[in-house]
Amino acid sequence: MSRVAAIIPAYNEENTIGQVLDVVLACELVDRVYVISDGSSDRTVEKAMLHEEVQVIEMLQNRGKGAAVKAGLDHSDQEVLLILDADLIGLTDAHIRSLLKPVLNAEAAMSIGQFEMGRVVTDIAQKVAPFLSGQRALQRELLESVSDLDLLRFGIEVALHRHVEDKGIPVELVLLPDLSHVMKEEKLGLLKGAYARLKMYRDIVKYALKNNPNQDR
Repeated sequence: MSRVAAIIPAYNEENTIGQVLDVVLACELVDRVYVISDGSSDRTVEKAMLHEEVQVIEMLQNRGKGAAVKAGLDHSDQEVLLILDADLIGLTDAHIRSLLKPVLNAEAAMSIGQFEMGRVVTDIAQKVAPFLSGQRALQRELLESVSDLDLLRFGIEVALHRHVEDKGIPVELVLLPDLSHVMKEEKLGLLKGAYARLKMYRDIVKYALKNNPNQDR
């Protein structure tokens, strides 16, 4: 069976990173766990390092999710990659196994997790644009084939979606019942959270427009 590396980008996730790591480390399908702190200013690194089996990569400046995932890719050598958000609520071993199963069984090159029966707001957001989910498993070579990962910031999900569509690569959508995540407005407060969300959407739209082959038609 292919070896699996879990890559967990984290930016100021001290309240949830420990619980996420407890579940991931307990899953027998995962061989190595990498936490990439993307310029965190809280105790994210300290909390992650309490788990001795985890390799913590500390980026001193906030460079975005794409750069964090690229750092995890560069430090790992496993054939299958599991990418998870660090702010998940309700993560279980079953969720991890459901994400990994299609890729490990060669049924798909990538699986994408969709929240279901978690919280209304996050469920709706993922039903509208499931390809933007941060929970996925994929073949290493697929991620390596996406150029400029370190420059994509939150455009990484759009880049992956466009790549598999262009190449006709098989993808499987996996429902993740009772799973959710902490919203930016809950972490940062209404105004700061809304601003952070707008910045995230800006990265997504910027990449989508920049790489849209039909934009000049």
